[in-house]
Amino acid sequence: MSGVPTRPNPTRGASGRPVHSGYERLATGLGFFSIGLGLAELLATRPLCRTLGLEGRENLVRAYGARELATGVAILMSHDPTPWIYGRVGGDALDLATMATAFDGDEGQKTNMMLAAVAVAGVTALDIACATGLTADKRLSPPGTYDYSDRSGFPRSPRAMTGAAADFDTPSDFRVPDPLRPWQDGRPAAGTSLATDASTP
Repeated sequence: MSGVPTRPNPTRGASGRPVHSGYERLATGLGFFSIGLGLAELLATRPLCRTLGLEGRENLVRAYGARELATGVAILMSHDPTPWIYGRVGGDALDLATMATAFDGDEGQKTNMMLAAVAVAGVTALDIACATGLTADKRLSPPGTYDYSDRSGFPRSPRAMTGAAADFDTPSDFRVPDPLRPWQDGRPAAGTSLATDASTP
């Protein structure tokens, strides 16, 4: 359709991002995921640490769980979740760094840690895509995005408007008063003082 952006540009909300955009829905999903992960880290700290070979780091895992829970709630409650999604990216980097120092357990724990690291890396990619997508949604369309080459500025084509006002009758209150236009067709206008004087012998 002419005169609209060449790429989708949905209606924007108060924060500047499109309402119900795909990235907004992804952010909501990541918010629920963050809450679920945070609860798991808080409520099942010891089994989780034992499975991943993080014995002795229970307090650290609980702190990460509280961080995930707070971030998830903030994402779901915030009008603009973009900064909180970026916060998730930072948290993911911290999680991966912690996992990298924990590959000293038995073979079963190493396998579990490797699988967990792959899962966190995948979620990190989603977080980065969501954060950059939300940021892009808030930017103005770049120059050249809009195409007005087929617009003339008229509601219809010149051919369709030809003769459209032929039967237009000027309202009386739009006309020049008779005393101000005493001549018509080279003679004093009827009803004016000039016409009366001209008719007097």
